[in-house]
Amino acid sequence: MNQHKDMPQTAPGGDDAEIAISVRGLTMGFGDQTVLDALDIDVRKGELLGIVGGSGTGKSVLMRTIIGLNRPWAGSIKVLGQDLGKLDFHERHRIERRWGVLFQDGALFTSLTTAQNVQVPLREQIKGMPQVLMDEIASFKLSLVGLAPDAGSKYPSELSGGMRKRAGIARALALDPEILFLDEPTAGLDPIGAAAFDQLISQLHRVLGLTVVMVTHDLDSLHTVCDRIAVLADKKVKLIGTMDDMLKSDHEWTHEYFHGPRSRAAGIGV
Repeated sequence: MNQHKDMPQTAPGGDDAEIAISVRGLTMGFGDQTVLDALDIDVRKGELLGIVGGSGTGKSVLMRTIIGLNRPWAGSIKVLGQDLGKLDFHERHRIERRWGVLFQDGALFTSLTTAQNVQVPLREQIKGMPQVLMDEIASFKLSLVGLAPDAGSKYPSELSGGMRKRAGIARALALDPEILFLDEPTAGLDPIGAAAFDQLISQLHRVLGLTVVMVTHDLDSLHTVCDRIAVLADKKVKLIGTMDDMLKSDHEWTHEYFHGPRSRAAGIGV
């Protein structure tokens, strides 16, 4: 059954305890341009949710607003039961330790080695941690994402695009978060590299019990790793549901996107 997004889609039974992220009435924009208008969405604990939409529909804006990089014009954002708009500095500091973020291309600091990049959240969030312990954590996180031991001493310029993204994931996991935000994680990767990265995301999601919010345009990723998909259009979440829901939808953009040539090439709906 299609879930048109006039009302927020909650977890089975409507239990708020099963909701990791709850957004209500979110309005956000830049200058005189409104990008998101009274948007509602729920992300269930433990799910992998993909966010899709046409160019300029506000996918990355939504993610960046949830994590606090954009200040919303109106609405509320709750993460793990905490209303972010009502937290003081120290409370906000504590809740931010419970999520990790992968920006496009990894967004690593070019002047730091890969291991030092992974250690940045540790230095910022945990004062006084011994260097030897930070080195051990960085080494473990890099191995967790499939990077060789010598990757830690290399600079981002010495890594391939796929390796930089894996290092970015390792940094996002440095503080053992409960939620992982991914912004176009497979962008710029060849099909083989993208498939391997999808496999990594799926494995981390399953093994670590993460809640994952992934902004993507990659149909293969949506098909292979996502539990549910949210479609952004007209400044709102117009539809949220499984891949089957997407294929059954009569929403114009959704139908075109999930039934177009690229979807057939990905084996979706075939």
